[in-house]
Amino acid sequence: MTYLIKHWEPESASFWQQKGRAVARRNLWISIPALTLAFAIWQVWSVAVLNMPNIGFGYSQNQLFWLAALPALSGATLRIFYSFMVPVFGGRKWTAISTASLLIPAVGIGFAVQDPSTSYVTMVTLALLCGFGGGNFSSSMANISFFFPKAEKGTALGLNAGLGNLGVSIVQFVVPIVITMGLFGQLGGDPQHWAKGALSKQMWLQNAGFVWVPFIAVSALAAWFGMNDLASAKSSFSEQAVIFTRKHNWLMCWLYVGTFGSFIGFSAGFPLLVKGQFPEIDPTRYAFLGPLVGALTRPLGGWLADKIGGAKVTQAAFSLMVLGVLGVIFFLPHGGQSGNFTGFFAMFLCLFALTGIGNGSTFMQVPAIFLTLHQRMAGPGEAAQKQATQDATREAAAVLGFTSAIGAYGGFFIPKSYGTSIAMTGGVEAALYVFIAFYLSCLAINGWYYARKKAEVRC
Repeated sequence: MTYLIKHWEPESASFWQQKGRAVARRNLWISIPALTLAFAIWQVWSVAVLNMPNIGFGYSQNQLFWLAALPALSGATLRIFYSFMVPVFGGRKWTAISTASLLIPAVGIGFAVQDPSTSYVTMVTLALLCGFGGGNFSSSMANISFFFPKAEKGTALGLNAGLGNLGVSIVQFVVPIVITMGLFGQLGGDPQHWAKGALSKQMWLQNAGFVWVPFIAVSALAAWFGMNDLASAKSSFSEQAVIFTRKHNWLMCWLYVGTFGSFIGFSAGFPLLVKGQFPEIDPTRYAFLGPLVGALTRPLGGWLADKIGGAKVTQAAFSLMVLGVLGVIFFLPHGGQSGNFTGFFAMFLCLFALTGIGNGSTFMQVPAIFLTLHQRMAGPGEAAQKQATQDATREAAAVLGFTSAIGAYGGFFIPKSYGTSIAMTGGVEAALYVFIAFYLSCLAINGWYYARKKAEVRC
């Protein structure tokens, strides 16, 4: 197998039919499970923190919120750098290396949670290292964007991101199950004693980390031996850095905070939010469903964007998200009333679905925007237009990675905004009203620059 492909021209119909589609799809289907595992490691603390007080860890509620939020902070920051790694190192090599790096926090968590005397500094360090999983998203999306033609980018990126996002749902579903059994026998360590009031049981919280180790190893090897590097994707950091001068890079960053930032922030904060607002509800029974819905609707968003236009889909998603947050506020406990968990949960499921659709549509918008801009700047000749397509593909890949980096900060700010709102006002309503104001700003930006008839870059 030739790992480095020197000629790649997906916009050529004959090339795509004869060779391109098969190679692109193979790389996509190896990329997806690697990204799924990355998301699982990134969000493992959102579930692990729920059980730590019951096995002897004396951390405060605020400290637990920090452990749930820190992976998003480090992951978002790493994404900035990961955005530019594929053109420098190659998609195959970087996917294999970045996937293998997930072994560090997975093994570290497995050992650290076995001892309640483990320092909080150690736990903070491991939470920050889980950001490796968050960083992987930028490089994965940038890599896949090089393989597919414009007509199929939305669907391909939606599949990669959407099925990759399933890692959030998977970790919130799998971890509560695997920590109840001695999955690895003596190799996995002794159980902890879990106690809450009169209830007590054995728990293997270390499995929250150890369960992912064999899958990560297999996925890293599959990437190394099964994926490809594209010579046409090669470029230096300085060549890619031109995106920082592009206005539309920053506009799409803002919109992506509203879509993916909401998805990952809601995912990270939902278990603790439920535990605080509805104490009688076990959040582990429901937490995985929201990310599952958001992940499954992301490919739908990409597909719809390919069919009817990304800006239209994005506009509809933000409009409905405003209504969804108002619904959440309506069903919250307030004024001495206990609230309605069924309505609250239904509204959040709608929000998760809409963030997924918006994720897919905004990722379709980026390649379309930059292709249009470069075609406008290029001359009318065939050679000039071909070069414009190559330049647009390279820039769009960098923008896809960078916007995902900025968007990921939502995973930090949303959980922390809940805590800040509670500390300052006694409830989470203030944070939710801030979300509504932000979504309205996204509606204005998307509508003005991309959705209206005379928009600067209608897409």
